[in-house]
Amino acid sequence: QQKKIEGIHEVRDESDRDGIRIVVELKKDGVAEVVLNHLYKHTLMESSFGIILLAIVNGAPQLMNLKELLDHFLQHRKTIVVRRTRYELKKAEERAHILEGLKKAIENLDEVVALIRGSKTPQEAKAGLIERFGLTPVQSQAILDMRLQRLTGLEREKIVKEYEEVLKAISEYKEILASEAKVMEIIEQELISLKEEYGDPRRTQIIDEVKEFRIEDLIVEEDMVVTLSHKGYIKRNPLSLYRSQKRGGKGVTGLSSKHEDFIERLFVASTHDYFLCFSNKGRLYWLRVHEIPEASRASRGKALVNLLPLEHKENERITAVIPVREFHSDRYVVMATKKGIVKKTSLEAFSRPRPQGIIAATVNGDDELIAAELTTGSSHILLGTKGGLCIRFSETDVRPMGRVAAGVRGIRLEEGDEVIGMEVIDQDEGTLLTVSERGFGKRTELSEYRTQARGGKGIINLKITEKTGKVVAIMHVRDEDEVMLVARSGHIIRLPVRDVRPTGRATQGVRLIRLGEDDSIAAVARLAED
Repeated sequence: QQKKIEGIHEVRDESDRDGIRIVVELKKDGVAEVVLNHLYKHTLMESSFGIILLAIVNGAPQLMNLKELLDHFLQHRKTIVVRRTRYELKKAEERAHILEGLKKAIENLDEVVALIRGSKTPQEAKAGLIERFGLTPVQSQAILDMRLQRLTGLEREKIVKEYEEVLKAISEYKEILASEAKVMEIIEQELISLKEEYGDPRRTQIIDEVKEFRIEDLIVEEDMVVTLSHKGYIKRNPLSLYRSQKRGGKGVTGLSSKHEDFIERLFVASTHDYFLCFSNKGRLYWLRVHEIPEASRASRGKALVNLLPLEHKENERITAVIPVREFHSDRYVVMATKKGIVKKTSLEAFSRPRPQGIIAATVNGDDELIAAELTTGSSHILLGTKGGLCIRFSETDVRPMGRVAAGVRGIRLEEGDEVIGMEVIDQDEGTLLTVSERGFGKRTELSEYRTQARGGKGIINLKITEKTGKVVAIMHVRDEDEVMLVARSGHIIRLPVRDVRPTGRATQGVRLIRLGEDDSIAAVARLAED
């Protein structure tokens, strides 16, 4: 009623004498897990209480954690099992001692009977048994106390059998006392027996601390297509809105041309992800995917300047975005500028951005940051230029630097050329997709790009002609991937990578999208299959 929880159509109380039953019917677009998390957060449906694990240990009170408590319990069970086994061993040894005497009496039955019949008193008979057969007082007394019926053949067999069983039990008891593993095995079996006989399903959960709901717990997780326009407008749409088409198709509208704007960058990320937004000036801003407004395909979305504090006077714009969830210290961000400078910084250095942004890399003069990628620290870097060249070198050639460092030379550029893209690869699986401004593209095996020293001129990547135009993008792809091509007119085409056959490096490729006379490719994005 207070509209704190969206997605609920009706709530019914169906409680009766058999128990409490509340039925929550969802709206058509309601997501059960998200609604449930809202109910946990805003109602008394979930309650928690803490416990203090205080116990008497060695006569003194001691506050323990759960592990310590279990350790003390196990030590107690060990003591019980050991004491019990020692007691049973003692009783078994006593019984074996008596049975050993009875066994001797049975083996010498006629002589024992004659000795007893010839004795005047029980004490005389007892002393005679001890002296004649080497028995102990306990054994001789047991023989005298034995009833005559036990002298039958069947009863004699029972005595022998019992003696053998008792000796076996004694051996087992000694093995238990000599092995801690056997003691633990007994404890385990006893606990399992208790569980099977008396156990019932747990109705509560044991947790380290009271759970605080994060914003992600209240938001549906789904893949989104996030687009950034040339004029700095950003929006998101569900990935499911974009249908797959064949090579050479006309595409679907991704942005209405009436806005006189075009889509320049396109990404795919989960609503629970963070966006590390790197600007052309080398600054870093944080943005949550669910904070990006959702809009129709034809609309341009919301101005990014309203979501991030970009510097208008410096013509600052976002040129690289990395979706992340956690900031691991063994992961790195490799950045590249259009003048061929590369830089590597630990991902952990970007885990606490300030509201006004932080410096990710120092960009000098008229240079601009054009790419940033997550790496393992030992990957290979590929830099592609608009003039159709490409260089591949090991990431280990670039040492990690602090946030404010400028970087080192990645590729030596010819006059008028500039870097248009960077790819990070860990092995030679897949191919390198190269796309030109006139909608041509090709795939080339990664093995054709030999590893060079950082700072070289590179090798030919695509044969530039008037028909193809300059290179606008390079991309590491696999056969199961799909790519999106975004034209400046606002049209988008989604096509499977396998539709583009692999060719050599020095070729112009095939037509990927049909463009108008004045149209050209603005952006390319990869959509890896789930």
